Amino acid sequence: MATVREGNKAALVVVDVQVGVMREAWDAPRVIGNVARAVERARAEHVPVIWVQHADDELPAESPQWQWVPELVPAEGEPRVHKQFNSSFEQTNLQSELATLGVSHVVLAGAATNWCIRATAYGALERGYDVTLLSDAHTTETIQLQSGEAIEAADVIRELNIAMQWLAYPGRKNGTAPAEHVNFAIPGGAQ
Repeated sequence: MATVREGNKAALVVVDVQVGVMREAWDAPRVIGNVARAVERARAEHVPVIWVQHADDELPAESPQWQWVPELVPAEGEPRVHKQFNSSFEQTNLQSELATLGVSHVVLAGAATNWCIRATAYGALERGYDVTLLSDAHTTETIQLQSGEAIEAADVIRELNIAMQWLAYPGRKNGTAPAEHVNFAIPGGAQ
């Protein structure tokens, strides 16, 4: 069993809202706007913002596609985490950044819903954190299966939003809230 985190301090974790990730993402301008709104709200409420940035063969570090979308600019002093796997926790300094800040509640936004957002949400719960997924501030691409069928991005997003409302981990709280109404003080809660 995971060690349940004590306290009620939140951090907004922004995952992979990078040029190459968002280029083909579903409803990207709206989602980027919602992530930006969440960042503004977090800063105004003195909630730490942690920026997670992916690098791999398709997103080489320092390349144009690796950069943050122009609408999002990490502020000086905001922690940055560099990753190479879906979960923002695997072989990164995210957990130590959260510990340094005394965080027990991860508020999550970014991309891609079915890969890095899902893996990071589950990774946070498995490590004892409460999790709030910003229901309108994560996105992905439509998945084209070899059979010719497609799984629409909107369906993937809707499914994870539903899963985050129904998951149950002992001693932890999780849920969803829209970026405009998230309550950073209540895991899974909205104002």
